[in-house]
Amino acid sequence: MRDPGSVSYSAAIESAASRETDAAPAAFAQRVVREATRRGFAQVPRRVVLGDGAPWIWNLADEQFPDALQILDRFHAKEHLSTVAKAVYGPVSAVGRQWAQRRYAELEAGATTALLRALARHAAAHDEARQCIDYIQHNRTRMRYAAFRAAGLCTSTGVVEAGCKVAIGSRLKRTGMHWTEAGANAIIALRCCRLSGRFEDFWERRAETQRAA
Repeated sequence: MRDPGSVSYSAAIESAASRETDAAPAAFAQRVVREATRRGFAQVPRRVVLGDGAPWIWNLADEQFPDALQILDRFHAKEHLSTVAKAVYGPVSAVGRQWAQRRYAELEAGATTALLRALARHAAAHDEARQCIDYIQHNRTRMRYAAFRAAGLCTSTGVVEAGCKVAIGSRLKRTGMHWTEAGANAIIALRCCRLSGRFEDFWERRAETQRAA
């Protein structure tokens, strides 16, 4: 549940990659921390980081927000189960769809032990099942969906997916558009300010910078 108008946007074409030897976090990590600081993330009593299965997301969360609860997007997890169903039973099999629906129900209920047991039956013959087992075992604590729902927590990154379309796709991917990286980032910054209700703040800061120069 989100308060109306509470969503804020921050984006750029920049790297999320970093090495342990780097003197500073990646550009994307710094952006996330700036926005979290601006939103008062550290002051709220319950902090949550949502993401898909990419390890770098959880590495960033561990480094920057170590006390935050981590939740894996449940639709991302369902995609992995769907991949196994198609590999085992074929892409258009009714039996495969039924198998996937049962696994979805186990996932939603937080019954990861039953889920792993069902996948193990196909692990010897299918790489997809083995990979899904590794995926679930690695993310098991992030997949306690029944407990998360009981606590009133969101378990989907749909708002992020929608935000990508609203902030980036609808503005920068129109017919015939071509962008340099600098030009795209400039428009993205303006777009995010506008969508976040900070458009006037942007121009005030710009005017202050010009006066100072």
